[in-house]
Amino acid sequence: MRKLKNEELGRLTVEEFHESEKTPIAIVLDNVRSANNVGSVFRSSDCLGAERILLCGITATPPNKDINKTALGATESVDWQYFTTTIEAIAQLRADGYTIISVEQAEGSIALQDFKPEDGKKYALIFGHEVNGVAQEVVNASDGCIEIPQVGTKHSFNISVSAGIVMWDVFAKTRYNAK
Repeated sequence: MRKLKNEELGRLTVEEFHESEKTPIAIVLDNVRSANNVGSVFRSSDCLGAERILLCGITATPPNKDINKTALGATESVDWQYFTTTIEAIAQLRADGYTIISVEQAEGSIALQDFKPEDGKKYALIFGHEVNGVAQEVVNASDGCIEIPQVGTKHSFNISVSAGIVMWDVFAKTRYNAK
């Protein structure tokens, strides 16, 4: 077995990425305080073809050296917008036809493995602050919540890890299991 070289991977150019079919998800960051986490979400969003990222509240925005460090150029490929509040972002997403899903441990949440994206629907996935999670008012404004099952002593994953897990799951279910 031989490791492939970068030039053998068939990577899209930024222009090709903008024109490519996207996974029907928008990523919303609700007051994420670490620019490194923001950059990681940009990178995962690029890898999994997210339609766009909405950065809200105290969440850092490009250009930012800490975002750039982990995004590795994904701020150029993934479309993004900034909103003063996550509630404003949700209003825009609703107008654009998205179903709003907070990724949070909440009453009535759906375990990630049980979440079944509907064909033809677009989903906005909201990830929250590193300590406080998704704000309650944002959970209240959501159409539902997804929870990642966990068995350890900690009650949460890092936000960039959560985003990667949930985005991959929705990517796989919409790209590979939709048939």
